[in-house]
Amino acid sequence: MTDASILWYANRATGAVCLVLFTVVVLLGVAVRLRTRLPGLPRFGTVSLHRTISLSATAFLAIHIATAVIDGYVDISPLDVLIPFASDYQPLWLGLGTVALDLMLAVLVTSLFRERLGHRTWRAIHWLAYASWPVALIHGMGIGTDTGTDWMLWLTVTCVAAVLTAFTIRVTRAARADRRTPATLLTAEGARP
Repeated sequence: MTDASILWYANRATGAVCLVLFTVVVLLGVAVRLRTRLPGLPRFGTVSLHRTISLSATAFLAIHIATAVIDGYVDISPLDVLIPFASDYQPLWLGLGTVALDLMLAVLVTSLFRERLGHRTWRAIHWLAYASWPVALIHGMGIGTDTGTDWMLWLTVTCVAAVLTAFTIRVTRAARADRRTPATLLTAEGARP
């Protein structure tokens, strides 16, 4: 196996791993927001797991990007990684990956400085994570060489179904909470309205 083929396989493998890890990050983010406890973990354990897997996913993303830039098979420059739609190689699909990266970098940097930014600012920027996941997914579907394989199709369908389910639960619970009035809250707590 040549160095070029090792880079090619590493790029493909880390792309698939990123899909799985960032899907888990989104699912854990929803679980944290809904105050869901995972079996065997206290609530802060869910938050800690979300952060840890986020960092692991970011590390795999760095490897994914580095192998794409280092691999000489296609011409992807470091600037192409940071500036959306600037690449000569598949500008739309690579550009979407760049947009997803830029959104994730905003989430990562603001998460590192969360205490200094304040909760509202951090939370507003953290919503970009919800936007980056589907953009990255579309990037992978458009540029990924394994997109047409059965295993990648099933992996993608599973990840999309999981995120859609979690998002539906989150939106449903938020809508239900918005419909509750102070009188219904008092009634639910056993007091008379």
